Amino acid sequence: MTEAVRLDAVSKVYGKGQGAVAALREVSAVIPRGSFIAVMGPSGSGKSTFLHCAAGLDVPSSGSVRLGGTELTGMGETELTELRRQRVGFVFQAFNLVAALDVVENVTLPLRLSGARVPRGRLEDILRRVGLEGRAGHRPAQLSGGQQQRVAIARALITGPEVVFGDEPTGALDTMTARDVLRLLREVVDGLGQTVVMVTHDPLAASYADTVLFLADGRIVDSMSGPTAEKVAERMTRLGAWT
Repeated sequence: MTEAVRLDAVSKVYGKGQGAVAALREVSAVIPRGSFIAVMGPSGSGKSTFLHCAAGLDVPSSGSVRLGGTELTGMGETELTELRRQRVGFVFQAFNLVAALDVVENVTLPLRLSGARVPRGRLEDILRRVGLEGRAGHRPAQLSGGQQQRVAIARALITGPEVVFGDEPTGALDTMTARDVLRLLREVVDGLGQTVVMVTHDPLAASYADTVLFLADGRIVDSMSGPTAEKVAERMTRLGAWT
């Protein structure tokens, strides 16, 4: 299985001198293509920094990040912006939809911003997969929270990205709606061969992943394959005692 993302000895330090804070400390990880990876850890463990460095949203202080065969280290902001637009999808806790645009316009926004053609077949397929065929002309205010997050997932998928990064994508949803969204992310991996990397604090959300990476104090301290909510919760309890 080929690598979607590779981090080698990645460190990220914010600030200088006495006020310097190390958010990541020599983190190395390989995200296999076509896998669903959850990233967990206590508050301040470096989860979001891990995601931002892996996705090219933030530049490591040292170490190297590769997306597919592309080395991100040393890229300028313009190059990174182009790379993120073409090769990476994002789903955040806040849905980040444009209120004045309908579902189709929100989903196709990344393509239109880059001047790319909107492939009708792909658009229809994605709307069907995320369960929004009958909502194409609706604006965000006419949709439930779960439907809005489905629009955000469809928008992340429309460019055919190599990796979809989710930052607490179910954090603003009730439990039942969160399960629907997690099932959809699982389906995207199994049905489309998509790679998903998701930061979460929720053991139930992590149980939908193939592998969970546990961070503490800026380091990967453990990993778990075939996770269950119970096993993840137990591991997180121990992590809390270590920090």
